Amino acid sequence: MSYDIYFLNRRDGQSWDEVLETMEGAAEDSEPIPARLLEAWDRIVPQARALLGGVDVTEYEQESRDLSHSDTGIHLSVFGDEVSITVPYWHAGNDAAGVLGKVFTLSAIVEEETGLTAYDPQVDRPLADASPQCVIGLMSRTTEDLRSRYGG
Repeated sequence: MSYDIYFLNRRDGQSWDEVLETMEGAAEDSEPIPARLLEAWDRIVPQARALLGGVDVTEYEQESRDLSHSDTGIHLSVFGDEVSITVPYWHAGNDAAGVLGKVFTLSAIVEEETGLTAYDPQVDRPLADASPQCVIGLMSRTTEDLRSRYGG
């Protein structure tokens, strides 16, 4: 289980639900990464390294790009024209605040470089409109709940 952020292209008048339905429908098709996202990726990676430190980058031909940070579990991926950030429910309290602060910063970088909008499906709104305290609380509560259910 992970906390997910999707990067979406919302047209004027289009609801977030419509954008998410379009994304889900497109997920079934495996397309090469568009040139504009490959160019954005090349600008994002050095900024992500500056933010997170040591990251692992995997590039698979024209199909996918992945960047992961093992200490936090933050994972940025591009698959076709889909861009997302995930972070596992490992973090609670101050640790969650620190990790999610990095997720918010990385999301702003991705938005700036791609022109897409970071959308948080956990709170059903753009990340810029989400309360950091709400997101931190949600991450913390879910992490603690999972720990109590499964140990750890």
